[in-house]
Amino acid sequence: MSELHFYNSYTRQKEKFEPITQGYAGLYVCGPTVSGESHLGHARPYITFDIVQRYLKHLGYKVRYVRNITDAGHFEEEGREAIDKVGEKAKLEKMEPMEMVHKYTSMFHNGMHLFNCEEPAIEPTATGHIIEQITMIQTIMEKGYAYEVDGSVYFDVKKYAETYPYGKLSGRIIEDQLETTRELDGQDEKRNKVDFALWKKAPPEHIQRWNSPWGEGFPGWHIECSAMSSKYLGETFDIHGGGMDLQFPHHESEIAQSTIAHGHPPVRYWMHNNMITINGKKMGKSYNNVIKLSELFSGNHPILEQAYHPMVVRFYILQTHYRSTLDFSNEALQASERALKRLWEAYEILKKLTHKGNAEAEDKDLDNKVINWLNECTDFLNDDFNTAKVIANFFELAPVINGIKGGQVSAGAISAQTMDLLKSTFKIFLEDILGLKPLQASQSGKLDNVLALLIDMRKDAKKRKDFAASDLIRNKLAEAGILLKDEKDGKVSYTVE
Repeated sequence: MSELHFYNSYTRQKEKFEPITQGYAGLYVCGPTVSGESHLGHARPYITFDIVQRYLKHLGYKVRYVRNITDAGHFEEEGREAIDKVGEKAKLEKMEPMEMVHKYTSMFHNGMHLFNCEEPAIEPTATGHIIEQITMIQTIMEKGYAYEVDGSVYFDVKKYAETYPYGKLSGRIIEDQLETTRELDGQDEKRNKVDFALWKKAPPEHIQRWNSPWGEGFPGWHIECSAMSSKYLGETFDIHGGGMDLQFPHHESEIAQSTIAHGHPPVRYWMHNNMITINGKKMGKSYNNVIKLSELFSGNHPILEQAYHPMVVRFYILQTHYRSTLDFSNEALQASERALKRLWEAYEILKKLTHKGNAEAEDKDLDNKVINWLNECTDFLNDDFNTAKVIANFFELAPVINGIKGGQVSAGAISAQTMDLLKSTFKIFLEDILGLKPLQASQSGKLDNVLALLIDMRKDAKKRKDFAASDLIRNKLAEAGILLKDEKDGKVSYTVE
């Protein structure tokens, strides 16, 4: 496949990528709700779309990658009693909402840094775009597709569905939703059970609140992404990404409200990664099986048999196609650790190899195989970003590299041109596109490497004066029996109880 094609969740088929503006690509990905620490399930979408960004850049596109921070308004549709997740968690932690938001945003950024994810071009926050959200809601109301009830504003889904294909992205049928949506407190203020909140009236105890034409309140979750994506990428942009659990109601609602506000659909291509499961269940707080990133890197979780290097986790995720379910197990991560180590050892050997031989000494069959394996890497990524097949081809190439070093394969078995292609392809794909980095020499799940990572995270947090994150790392390690000590020379030592 010589040109980039990938699966469009909206049309349910692979399509050739044809950007709105030649040479440019706009990418929006729903970012985290920073009411808690990011977990392993969050790692998959951000690593997935890091690959999308990296590969688009590799193809020569100028990419504007926008990934938001949801720091207000993320709540389930629970009628008038809806509670903002950020505000509620701030109460529990006895912190100001923005204090808590800063803490968990910093921890999210640290995690992305350790995963070697490139930063987005723009990272807008919901609280920083209240005016844009209010303006968009007013437009929807003016067009007759939203209504106010006692200071809250709802989108009229049933009216929308009379003209537009509501439910096409998620496969939901509106008639079924009307029949099966459960009764909730305050639902009687909606015209229909499926209507969703664009703006919610803030009850007296609600911390985060803003003035609006409808009184003091806070935005609905869905309107945030529509307002921010259109501001930075335009009323219609190329790619919208996220986890498949966001297809309904979040992305379905985005499509509906943006279509009314702008008069046309907001996105050309919808991309969704599948879930990470544990024993077949989605990872989530409701299942009590969440592994936080700090726990993953430290090994301090009952499910974990050891600590795992961030590059091992990244490699583990990329070994499976992004649209396939990925089931967690210690055995799978440990196998990924061994595999990445073997692959990187072959890469280090390759960098030191020099071509020796002449045309007569070449093994034409082997030379052609190597060239084919290398060329297929581009074909695989052009076919729906198939990182799993790219990695499989590198494991076909690793024995050739090891064989040349060990003498089982002649140093002149492949041509000088093929040797150069081998070196450049390994560098481009492993480092630049897959975003992998070497494990430290002693890495095999041992304590020293994990502590070095966490100590670096803590140092970085202290430099930014993010003392909440710094203290959290120190306290979590202390709970695990690892006591940090800041020395006078700036170094950090530790003792294990």
